[in-house]
Amino acid sequence: MAFSEQQIISQCQQGQLESFGSLYDSYIKKIYNFIYYKTHHQQTAEDLTSQTFLKALAKINQFDIAKGHFSTWLYQIARNTVIDHYRTSRSEIDIQDVWDLSSDTDIAKDAEIKDQLETVEKYLNQLDSNQREIIILRVWEQMSYKEIAEIVGKSEAGCKMMFLRSIEKLRLTIPLAVYLLFLSRL
Repeated sequence: MAFSEQQIISQCQQGQLESFGSLYDSYIKKIYNFIYYKTHHQQTAEDLTSQTFLKALAKINQFDIAKGHFSTWLYQIARNTVIDHYRTSRSEIDIQDVWDLSSDTDIAKDAEIKDQLETVEKYLNQLDSNQREIIILRVWEQMSYKEIAEIVGKSEAGCKMMFLRSIEKLRLTIPLAVYLLFLSRL
C-alpha cells in the first residue's frame, strides 16, 4: 500500500472525511468495472458502486491497515453489496449463479465491442460463479492471487488452481480465435 494511501486512510479515521475523496478517485473506475462485470447493467452498477463507497466511508474506522490492503477491503464491500442487491431484489435467483440481469441489456454502445463481450460472456457463463469471479478479478482487475484470496475467502493456492483449471476449460471449449482474444487480456 502506498504511503500516501495510508496517510489518507489515517486522516479519514481521525475525522477528516473530506480526504476520502482521494480514495474515491483512485478506486471508482475499478470498483464500478468489478460491479458492472457482475451485473451487466449500467444503472445498477452505478447505484451499487455508490452504495459501496458510502459503506466504505461509514466503516472507514473499522479498516485496519495491519490486516490487509485497502483495495481488498473495498472489493469485499463491493462483492457483499452485489450479493445483498440480489438477495433483496431477485430472491428467486441463486446468488452464486448470478451473472446477468437481462440478456437484452445494451452492454456497450459500439456493436463490435458488444459482440466481443457477448462472445466472452457466453463462454464465461459455462463456468461456475466462483470461477468467473476469480477470472474477472485476475484478468480484468489485474489482481494478485493473494488479493483475490482475501476477497473471495479462499486460499491463495486454491484461487490459483481454480484460475488455471478455468483457463484450461475455456481453452478446450472455445474456438481458437476467441481464446486468443481472451488471452490478449492476460
